Amino acid sequence: MTTLTLATRWNPIDWPLTDGPIPHAVFVAGWAALFALAVGRGRSWWRFRLPAALITAAALSLLLDVVVDGWWHPFPEGTPRYVTWWIAVALLGFCLVGYRVRRLTWPRRGIALGLSGLVLLMAASEVNIGFGQFPSGRVMLAPWLTRTEGLIAPKVEQTVAAPPGKVLDEVWRPPADLPAKGTVSVVPIPGLRSNFRARDAYVYLPPAYQATPRPLLPVIVMIAGQPGVPGDWVLAGQINEAMDAFAARHGGLAPIVVMPDQLGSTWANTLCLDSKIAKTQTYLAVDVPKWIHQNLQTATGRATWAIGGASMGGTCALQLGVNAPDVYGTVLDMSGQLEPTLGTREETVKAAFGGDGKKFDAVDPLQVMARRKFPDTNAALMVGETDGEFRPQMEKVYQAVQAAGMKAKFELMPGGHGWVVFRPGIAQQIPWLAQQTGLTR
Repeated sequence: MTTLTLATRWNPIDWPLTDGPIPHAVFVAGWAALFALAVGRGRSWWRFRLPAALITAAALSLLLDVVVDGWWHPFPEGTPRYVTWWIAVALLGFCLVGYRVRRLTWPRRGIALGLSGLVLLMAASEVNIGFGQFPSGRVMLAPWLTRTEGLIAPKVEQTVAAPPGKVLDEVWRPPADLPAKGTVSVVPIPGLRSNFRARDAYVYLPPAYQATPRPLLPVIVMIAGQPGVPGDWVLAGQINEAMDAFAARHGGLAPIVVMPDQLGSTWANTLCLDSKIAKTQTYLAVDVPKWIHQNLQTATGRATWAIGGASMGGTCALQLGVNAPDVYGTVLDMSGQLEPTLGTREETVKAAFGGDGKKFDAVDPLQVMARRKFPDTNAALMVGETDGEFRPQMEKVYQAVQAAGMKAKFELMPGGHGWVVFRPGIAQQIPWLAQQTGLTR
C-alpha cells in the first residue's frame, strides 16, 4: 500500500499496522531513538554506563527467559526467538534511560522516556508483524468496537434441508428481505456432563439463518489457540467477515460457527483431553454439541459437522476428529502440534495421567490413527511455509492422516506462525468446509 493510498483512507483505525508505511516508520523511529539513547558524552558513559546498560539488559532478558520458559512455561514449544529478541531490545531502551537519567534535567528526562517509548513501540510493532494479531487499529480495538449480544434465535416451524444426492445450495432460495450480514453472539455453554468451567462461547449465525423457512446449515466448531480466548476467531481472525463474504456469493448461506472455550482461562492448557487436568474432550464432544442441538436448528449427522482450530486449537481439532469421529466428520488443523503437549512427553503424561503412558497413548491422535482407519473423515492441514517450529510437525501429521485413510489435503501459506497465517487461512478454507459439510457442490 502506497502512502498516497493510505492518505485517502480517512479513518485512521483502518490503516494497516503490519505492512505499508506505518510499521516502516515505527521501525526507523525506534532504531533512531535507540541510537540516540546509546550515544553519550564523556569517558564514563562509554567506559562504564553504556556497557553496564548492555549487561543489565542482557541479564534481565536472560532472567525473563528463565522465568517464562523455564518456570512459568506458558508455551509448550517455548517463546519464539524473535519475540525474545524484541523484548531484549525494549529492555535495552529502558536500561539506557536508567543509566543516564540521573544526570539529565527534567525536560531531558521526559525526552529520554519518550525515546524509550519509541523503542518499546518498535518492539511491539515487530512482534505484531510476526504474529499478525492486529493488522489494523480496527482489529486491535475489536473487543470494544465489535457489538455482540446474547443469542436471539428462536426456532421456526418451516425449515429447508438438502434431500439425498443434493447439497443445500441447490435447493435453497433466499428471500428478498434477507439481511446482508450474519450475527455474532456471546453465550454460555455449560459443561453439564464434563463439569468443565468454560468461558462464554461466541456463535456466528449467517444471514440465511434469519430467514423463514430456515435452511438447516452445517456446523463448524472453531477452537482458538493457547494462550487465547473464545472470541479470538472473531476479534483477531475476523471469521464472521469471511463468512459474510462467502454468504454474499451463496444466497446468504454459510456454515454456523460455534467458538467454545477449551482452556478455562487465557494461559491454561487443558490439552483438550479427559484427564486429571479437565474433561475437555467430553465438553467439546458431548456438552457443546448437545447445547447446539437444543438451542439452534442445524443440519445433523457427522457428515455436516466439522471441527477446526489453529496452533493448540488445531491439535485439539485433530484429537476430536479421531477420538469423537461419530460427532465430527471433517477436521481443519491449522499449524497444529505433533501431539498434545505441555512441553515434553514426560511432563505431559505426568500432569495429565499421573505418569500412565498407556492412558496418553489411548487418546494421542497419532497413536489412535496408527491403530484405526478413518476413511469417512475429511481433513485439511495448513501451516505457514516459514514456520520452522510447526511445519515439520504438520508434515508428520499429514503422513499419519494419509496412512489412516482420511481424505486429506496439505497446504502451505505465506508466513510463519500466528494470525498472519490463520486469518487468511480460514477465509481460504471456507469453500472447502462448505463442500465437505454438504452446503455447496
